[in-house]
Amino acid sequence: MTAEPQPSIGELMAASVPMVRTLNLEYLETTPERAVVAFPDQPEYRNHVAGPHAGAMFTAGESASGAVTLAAFADQLGRAVPLPVRAEVSYKKVARGRVTATATLRRPVAEVVAELDAGTRPEFPVHVSLTREDGAETGEMTVVWTLRPND
Repeated sequence: MTAEPQPSIGELMAASVPMVRTLNLEYLETTPERAVVAFPDQPEYRNHVAGPHAGAMFTAGESASGAVTLAAFADQLGRAVPLPVRAEVSYKKVARGRVTATATLRRPVAEVVAELDAGTRPEFPVHVSLTREDGAETGEMTVVWTLRPND
């Protein structure tokens, strides 16, 4: 008897987060250190200057931060729920075409888990770089996540 293949984090995100499906986000890479999510160019999600709407870019970045969080703390999901606490975003240049959000975890996983083990509700930042197809950074954001212990 062969084991069923486990769904990827991108597949899990698409199945459980309707906005991922709405925006047609593509999960290109997901590891415990980094996640890369692409937001394809779609006319219905453009703004008044014909670039991707800021809210859609934010969603792509937040989704990338969630993917790296899930990958990093997958073994903790039985005892804690990852939740975003706050976010800060800076838009630097007008984006055109496909936007890529690259998220990186900014605290060691072991440090966060040690806080969870000690009975606290750890917080950890995830940095996200938003780039357009020519590689120019159009924005960046930091999403602070927590692991809320299950009661």
